[in-house]
Amino acid sequence: MSLTEAIILAGGFGTRLQGVVKNVPKPMADIKGRPFLGYIMDYLLEHDVNRILFSVGYKHEIIRNYFGSRYKNLEIEYVVENEPLGTGGAIKKAMEFVKEDDFLILNGDTFFNVDLKKLFLFHLSNGPTLTLSLKPMNSFDRYGTVIIEGSRITGFEEKSFRDFGYINGGVYAVNKGICKYLKQYNDNSRFSLEVDFLQKNVNFLKISAFISNGYFIDIGVPETYEKAQRELDNIFRGGVQ
Repeated sequence: MSLTEAIILAGGFGTRLQGVVKNVPKPMADIKGRPFLGYIMDYLLEHDVNRILFSVGYKHEIIRNYFGSRYKNLEIEYVVENEPLGTGGAIKKAMEFVKEDDFLILNGDTFFNVDLKKLFLFHLSNGPTLTLSLKPMNSFDRYGTVIIEGSRITGFEEKSFRDFGYINGGVYAVNKGICKYLKQYNDNSRFSLEVDFLQKNVNFLKISAFISNGYFIDIGVPETYEKAQRELDNIFRGGVQ
């Protein structure tokens, strides 16, 4: 098994964080003196990933100037959106530069402490086009819910209050076979991976569910950004999975 390559979606504006994080892409939000992306990079290094494709747009120069072409043992390349493409459009564009048949995709504004090696092995052994990492959650209304039957994802439901459900943790293992489904979108089309692609094509795609109860944080709103300030250092000092 070779887990070597990952796309990181790092083009977010951080509109809801403007009151506390200003003039930087959302994934570069400061956490205890270092950008949130730095934690994600260290997490990937722990799992032997050695090549990163940053999908960037808004103020991408800040990310490039900070990380350059290498971070520790990680080789870094940048795929720049000239205009916002959404998560789906960004992935479609970045996949043109992926070298491996199977690779990872991570959101640049969330951290989900999944054992990536186990996720990747599960993905390869099940032979799906796409494997989503899912987080079981209680009493929530901020996220949509993923519907599963066994290890297969069968549907997605919109945001509403749930006593319990599985949410998309923002870490994906992907096979390049997904390209044939992405051809329905023109180059530089703007679309959401979650709403426009996964929800609409769930009956055609083979999507597996990898469930983990690892630590999860989404820095997209001030409350959870402040929570990351309190917790993230301790999580990494304790050792990521």
